Amino acid sequence: MEKQKIVLAYSGGLDTSIILTWLKEKYDCEVIAVCCDAGQKEDFKEIEEKAYKTGASKAYIVDIKKEFVEDYIWPVLKAGAIYENAYLLGTSMARPLMAKTLVDIAEKEGAFYICHGCTGKGNDQVRFETTIKALNPAIKVIAPWRIWDMQSREDLIQYAKEHNIPIHQTVEKIYSRDENIWHISHEGGNLENPWNEYKKDIHVLSCEPEDAPDKAEYVEISFEKGVPVALDGEKLDAVTLLTKLNEMGSKNGIGTIDIIENRLVGMKSRGVYETPGGTILFAAHMALERLILDRDTMQYKNIVAQKFSQMIYDGLWFTPLRNAISAFVDSTQEYVTGTVKMKLYKGNAFPCASKSDYSLYSEEFATFSADDVYNQRDAEGFINLFSLPLKIRAIQKEQLEGGSKHNETLERKVYKGGEFIC
Repeated sequence: MEKQKIVLAYSGGLDTSIILTWLKEKYDCEVIAVCCDAGQKEDFKEIEEKAYKTGASKAYIVDIKKEFVEDYIWPVLKAGAIYENAYLLGTSMARPLMAKTLVDIAEKEGAFYICHGCTGKGNDQVRFETTIKALNPAIKVIAPWRIWDMQSREDLIQYAKEHNIPIHQTVEKIYSRDENIWHISHEGGNLENPWNEYKKDIHVLSCEPEDAPDKAEYVEISFEKGVPVALDGEKLDAVTLLTKLNEMGSKNGIGTIDIIENRLVGMKSRGVYETPGGTILFAAHMALERLILDRDTMQYKNIVAQKFSQMIYDGLWFTPLRNAISAFVDSTQEYVTGTVKMKLYKGNAFPCASKSDYSLYSEEFATFSADDVYNQRDAEGFINLFSLPLKIRAIQKEQLEGGSKHNETLERKVYKGGEFIC
């Protein structure tokens, strides 16, 4: 009888290395390891070889970087979606695409099971499984952290020793990390006590601001319909552009945040995130929108961005509402085309200049010098109309509090002044 096939989301790290062996022991199955190259700095040949050595029947290394940047990162950037005003959604954006890749391979291989290494306390289990259900509800999910006896990463390390599984983690250095072309996250270890300042050696992509160069670096970022397309006038593909900005941001200590966030599953967690290029892009895109979008569109888009960020954080990428929000966002980006000059200096990314053929800023209107396009006397009538509800409310309040004699005086004053007839 042919063995059941299980597609495993495989990284070659601590959790999935143990899971591969554990699956074969528990289910006597074929395990197809799938590793998505989302831009993490890994030796993918080594990961593939390790998968086979630890019992995988097949191992896929799938390059998803281009699709990740163009179809997931850019829509989030255009939306201006930032979770809880801090987190740039690096892990959250990648999970739906990874889950989609797992479904594609499961369908290709005739597998009806997908296994992931997400913990029962985290957000990623929801992101993977909601995507799988949205794309192929016939596929069943195996989540070892929810069913096995191991309770901690210390238990996993002990399991690895007993089964001769090669790993890099130790009990002393036990951060849980997730890296892709957009960011790297760090959780666990000494970060679990929020009173502990994170250690400087935590950095993988960047450096501390005080260790960055003492001289500012400038870069001009050009956008077309909200999408970054060029650096310093040079047209670049999406992956190359983001990679170059990551290098600039990393060198200048940009994009490291230390936050307590609200997980979808109901608890708070602490994470340190490094997002060097992404931090620069968000600041540049926001600056260009300020130049181009009208006030009402900007304000409403900010409301939409908050909902969008929560949906992405919660793993609701493949939903009608997310599609509808993205359609709205795309309409707002129709004229978000132009260039922003960014100043990078010791952990900060400052927009210091911007230009666009679609700019709503007019020096003629904004100048403090004499001009022929704005009659300052017109402001008086505007203010009178704009403040009319406030004036009526103040008069009403005074009438209610002042008594009949005061009311009569007020009515005569108002009438003779020609401002209001009671």
